[in-house]
Amino acid sequence: MSVRMIRVDEASPQRWRNGGGFTRELLAWPSVEAWRLRVSVADVESDGSFSSFPAVERWFTVLDGNGVELTVAGTAHRLTAESAPLRFSGEAPTVCRLLDGPTRDLNLMLRGIRGGMFAVSAGQRWRPRAVQCGLFAAVAGQCIASSELPVPARSLLWFDEAPASLTFVPVDAGAVAVGWWLAATPQENAAWA
Repeated sequence: MSVRMIRVDEASPQRWRNGGGFTRELLAWPSVEAWRLRVSVADVESDGSFSSFPAVERWFTVLDGNGVELTVAGTAHRLTAESAPLRFSGEAPTVCRLLDGPTRDLNLMLRGIRGGMFAVSAGQRWRPRAVQCGLFAAVAGQCIASSELPVPARSLLWFDEAPASLTFVPVDAGAVAVGWWLAATPQENAAWA
């Protein structure tokens, strides 16, 4: 089983062109230059517009802070750490307004890939039905696949070949949001989905 562990604080922050924040790229597949799947964490410091990504499906969730209001193609979505991830088109005009101070957010971008981002239910089995999958852990815990894998807080555990099922058991079972499952299936392998 091929597994990668990427910690947020080990990824180099890259300043946005508009100066409104930083992005830490955790995963770009198959390559940084020609990605079809990208997982990143963004530190948003000020209000502003999102970059346009034509033909890209985006998923967004708040990790830390009081949240944001994303206005996507004219429709406002108020998001906090308790909200479900938001799915939207990467080419839709999108403006971010901070609700009360900076936030840290998790982003999944898919180009020519079917997939999604789903909140983890602590201790409950998840069957990914995907070619590749991952866990972004908000808190430390154990990910159970064919074996138990310790996962530090604020890290991405990525499986190049998705196991049949995964379970995440957080150390802090009382946390509001313990993590998110990420699923990805290239469209040429859509029979897996």
